[in-house]
Amino acid sequence: MRRSIALAHECAIDVGGMPILIRSESEEFARLLEDRYGNFVNSAGPRPVFELEVDLVPPSDIDPDQEVQVRLEAGLWRMERGDFRAEWDTERRRGWVRQTANPYSIDCVLRILHSLILAEEGGFLIHAASAVKNGRAFLFAGVSGAGKTTISRLAPSDVAVLTDEISYVRPGWRGYEAFGTPFAGELARIGANLRAPLAAVYLLVQGPKNKVEPVGETESLQAFLRNVLFFAHDPELVEKVFQNAFDFISHVPIYRLTFAPDARVWDLIGGDKGD
Repeated sequence: MRRSIALAHECAIDVGGMPILIRSESEEFARLLEDRYGNFVNSAGPRPVFELEVDLVPPSDIDPDQEVQVRLEAGLWRMERGDFRAEWDTERRRGWVRQTANPYSIDCVLRILHSLILAEEGGFLIHAASAVKNGRAFLFAGVSGAGKTTISRLAPSDVAVLTDEISYVRPGWRGYEAFGTPFAGELARIGANLRAPLAAVYLLVQGPKNKVEPVGETESLQAFLRNVLFFAHDPELVEKVFQNAFDFISHVPIYRLTFAPDARVWDLIGGDKGD
């Protein structure tokens, strides 16, 4: 871990009830984060329990061809992509990031950090849309083009969309809970900063008729794991994620939702079968 430096500007970003304090020397970068994360910026909530120091570098340091790499070395998580380098100490709950002055770099770092934190707590970042209807949360999982953005766009006014891209789920004292995230997809808007008990997961399939069908345990596990976002390849942590997924599908029902691009599909959400 590098030696801390005096950083004057702070911004606490609270996703999933896990506020991360970001420190930087740049007031402009702090304002950029506040604009990017909107109501996920935590100025009066609980004290952040994780901290990141950000050093800004010029765009000339970018290597656009380098993909994300996450590895555990001597007890520290090291993260790299063409536009950032980062290090994270899980015991001290502190880290640093060296990146260009744009929100996309820190966005990727935050996703990686939350995936690591959640893996230890039995939770997940999931490639899924999610929304709250009648006080309960529902996930809509699928690969790109499956309809996550479409079903989010079709949500009626009394439904709060938590995200159309990356869902945040972790265990609560009454079961699993889903949280809103600022990680947007095609809708290009951050989700509602809400939380609700998770009632079900729907695997999206576009078709000519709205229909809900139960999914068996083996298919549920395979489909769910395909949609879990996890960047590290540490064998011990991978095994933990697999066990977390098995525990999850044992407690949360998973259905296949075939739907046409029609708002009436929301009449089926929350039931266990279609007409």
